[in-house]
Amino acid sequence: MEQPAGFIFAVDAVTRHVTSARPDAPIRPDPPRAARLVGARRLTAAALHRLADQIQPAPSRCAC
Repeated sequence: MEQPAGFIFAVDAVTRHVTSARPDAPIRPDPPRAARLVGARRLTAAALHRLADQIQPAPSRCAC
């Protein structure tokens, strides 16, 4: 008794899933994202530049 009902629900769910990505489906644009991480990116970039300057090998002083 439960198997036919489950089969019907499964076929309906699969049909909705398969037909949801059709080429003629309506297109909804993505909402614009807020630029929340600009300050954090600048701070991280500055810190990485400072770190790179500190661990950079010193230039050789010999005139070869």
